[in-house]
Amino acid sequence: MKKKIFIDGKAGTTGLRIEQRLGSRDDVEILSLPEELRKDTEARRKMLNSVDFVFLCLPDQAAIEAVSMIENEDVVVIDASTAHRTNPEWAYGFAELGEEFENKIINSKRIAVPGCHASGFIALIYPLVKAGILPKDTLITAHSLTGYSGGGKGMIADYENDLRDVLLDAPRQYGIAQKHKHIPEMVKITGLENAPVFCPIVGDFYSGMEVTIPLFKKQLNYGGIDEIKEIYKNLYNTPIISYNDANDEAGFLSANKLGCKDSMSIEVYGNDDRIILVARYDNLGKGASGAAVECLNIKLGCEKTKTLEV
Repeated sequence: MKKKIFIDGKAGTTGLRIEQRLGSRDDVEILSLPEELRKDTEARRKMLNSVDFVFLCLPDQAAIEAVSMIENEDVVVIDASTAHRTNPEWAYGFAELGEEFENKIINSKRIAVPGCHASGFIALIYPLVKAGILPKDTLITAHSLTGYSGGGKGMIADYENDLRDVLLDAPRQYGIAQKHKHIPEMVKITGLENAPVFCPIVGDFYSGMEVTIPLFKKQLNYGGIDEIKEIYKNLYNTPIISYNDANDEAGFLSANKLGCKDSMSIEVYGNDDRIILVARYDNLGKGASGAAVECLNIKLGCEKTKTLEV
């Protein structure tokens, strides 16, 4: 029997990509409200309680409101907003971090999809903290290059407008007040004691992401760069996340190398004294919609990569 799915907020970039990934499947049925009822509270309440799975692709407050409407205990919620990512009662939807994370996804009816920037940061830092190589009190700086689709419909319209502002022709740093909404989950999930100095940058390309974290030897408890590579090789060896040696493009690293894909590449560059940790993926793929569909696949007990582009 097909599982019934409702994508609340499917008109946004994340919702549209989820619907695209699920559109060809024969094990799910996507239900939707007529346009005139899309914001009708009672119509939404009825829909939210009548399906097997709900994807929330909404602003934080709207996502919280949607969850409060669900009275049917059998409904599984997969939330792509920021609202529940640091809530210990919710599963954090990043199965590749280890058995503990995957089992919580399997056994939970409330799953928070990781943030796009946070996904790369956590993929790089969590294993090193867990292994004792990176002390929890380490002060870290992280840079993240992203495509403009991460800014939603408004930013997409700005970049794709023929009469756009000339300032959009060059990369733009943002989050300059150091209050980016992904920082709390970066700290909580990795176990760090200090928030990183986080420098996100949006560029003139639709989708793709590259998170870079520089480290010095004196920050680490390790025997050399190969020890870090070995940790990543052992942990990340699936079609969705894999460690890749010498994966640069003749000395360059393109932030949209995995644009439109749902996979992530973990890479390490530098030497024993100065190291660059890199995660490359799509902000709408493993950074949002792809991760959400992967969580659905885990809940359904099918291949994690089913209808994903890896």
